[in-house]
Amino acid sequence: MRPMVGLVGQTAVMLPGTASDEVFVRSVFEEPLAQVGAGLTTPATVSVDEHLAALDAAWTGTPLVVGGISLGAHVAAGWAVRHPERCAALLVALPAWHGPAGDSPAALAARASAAVVDRDGVDAALVGVDGWLGAELRRVWHRHGPRLAGTLRAAAGSTAPEPDELARLAVPAGVAACSDDPVHPLGIARSWTAALPGAVLRTTTLAALGADRAALGRAAVLALLSAWGRTAVPKG
Repeated sequence: MRPMVGLVGQTAVMLPGTASDEVFVRSVFEEPLAQVGAGLTTPATVSVDEHLAALDAAWTGTPLVVGGISLGAHVAAGWAVRHPERCAALLVALPAWHGPAGDSPAALAARASAAVVDRDGVDAALVGVDGWLGAELRRVWHRHGPRLAGTLRAAAGSTAPEPDELARLAVPAGVAACSDDPVHPLGIARSWTAALPGAVLRTTTLAALGADRAALGRAAVLALLSAWGRTAVPKG
């Protein structure tokens, strides 16, 4: 068991969610991490392969704090499971499923959106999506351009770690979720937290996230701070 270290002086490598981008990740995590003396690296990656390549490139022999939002959280956790010696801690927000995406709410939404994007365009796919979320999706989905539909479908066909895989990852882990998010159910975040031996869960709401993007990052960082110093013993 490696010694546990604090966040001061660490740099977290954080990955974006499905059809999101590094701009949104920075808006969520930059300020909360800075408040605890940590830095942030946000690769401008889109696909699972690009996410994995960014994590491989970031590792230079010293264990990393890694994580992400939604799909980015899945990819970072899977990378850590495969390379536990490279991971000092896990910082994840809005995990959406275990194992194959299947018919999880996030996967169903991604497939449906891809179909409308292909048929009618981005703006048609976002009809009825209002407020801060609609504005954010319009910004980033237009940025993805012709890659968007394929990106959505690829995410809906991707695989997250299973609980028994997460159970082997004996590092501190902060998990954050929105208690009122139907696309990223709170129950999934709770099951990730139960599976990870050193995890703590903190929640916020979509309304709080709309008013302040950093609300989600603060929940994740506070959860990770609560997890530091725990003796990680595999559950079960």
